[in-house]
Amino acid sequence: MGPATPGDPGGDPSSGDDLPETAPAPAVPPGATPLPDADSGAEPPLSPLRPRASTALVVLATLAVGYTLWAAQDVILPILLAVFFALIGNPIIRGLQRLFIPRAIGAMLVLLLGLAGAVALGSQLVEPASEWARQVPREMRDLAPKLRELTKPMKAANEAAEDFARATDGEDGKPVEVVRTEVNDPYKSLTTTPMMIASVLAVVLLTFFFMVYGENLQRNALSLLPTRQQKRVTVEIMQSIEREISRYVLTISVINALVGLALAGILYLLEVPLAEALLWGTMAMILNFAPYVGPLLGIIIMLMMGFVAFDELWMSLLPAGIYLGLHTLEGQILTPIVLGRQMRLSPLVLILALMLFGWLWGIIGLLLAVPLLVCVKIVLARIEGLEGWARLFE
Repeated sequence: MGPATPGDPGGDPSSGDDLPETAPAPAVPPGATPLPDADSGAEPPLSPLRPRASTALVVLATLAVGYTLWAAQDVILPILLAVFFALIGNPIIRGLQRLFIPRAIGAMLVLLLGLAGAVALGSQLVEPASEWARQVPREMRDLAPKLRELTKPMKAANEAAEDFARATDGEDGKPVEVVRTEVNDPYKSLTTTPMMIASVLAVVLLTFFFMVYGENLQRNALSLLPTRQQKRVTVEIMQSIEREISRYVLTISVINALVGLALAGILYLLEVPLAEALLWGTMAMILNFAPYVGPLLGIIIMLMMGFVAFDELWMSLLPAGIYLGLHTLEGQILTPIVLGRQMRLSPLVLILALMLFGWLWGIIGLLLAVPLLVCVKIVLARIEGLEGWARLFE
């Protein structure tokens, strides 16, 4: 039997020539995701929720933020200082509200008491500070022989090394001395003083407004959230963050004030005049806000004060030893007991933060580095999915 033609009903059905033709697969437009095959059972590929930023873009954004923080420090620092002082005053204002005192009146009372205390303390410290500024050059000239006696072996070794290096290089002449002249701008002080006064007034006004209208600002910001659930969770997070940060800042301020008062009292018992003892106690309180760096500067200043105020060697070293003992007692025993482990920070992270903020904002950056670091740690610990980053700070 010969082969059947396509139209022949006697053809072989197994050949598939008479089977109905299947419709061709629709063409996929360029750039579209192809549909999965129904028979293959393959799942469609999941599209990413958001594009991942490149490493170069992240680095450029970080550099841009750092430059902005440095360039806009005249605007940022008054705001940060005002927030810092408002966090100190918020627990006191809440206590006054429990006594049925309105928030605005309580904020005014707290601010006026703080300003009165600062002015009273400053008026007591201006005279001894100016007196020390006048006495330091003369006292340093009197102190120079003692320091030369202490550093005589090191100076002799240094001179021997220089002579050996000069003989090796064959240099007989004296080293060239470079004389530098400094031109003082008489208008610099005239422009700096009004700017400083304006910055102080800005900090005072911003502190008052943050105390009074901070809660309204939070409430208006929460109204931007779309759902009630998001608002409720955000309110809980913000209240816990504000409460814990206020507690931390107020506690640290009280502890540092106690350290300053203790140092001033001990110096007064060592027959240091009361005004000078208050000056060194205030210095210790302020420097204690900057861990490691502040106490190190305080020990150096206490050494200089001891050598100037006392004649005996052991009495000259006593103020620095007392300051070191108070700082050790506060840092190793008092603060960990009061604040607990929740506010503990890694020394390495703390040093890096001090270097960063000190480079950005100077002495104010050193004072604000620890509160800012604690704020970041608390925020990361409260946000779901970022708890691991908060543990990096411990």
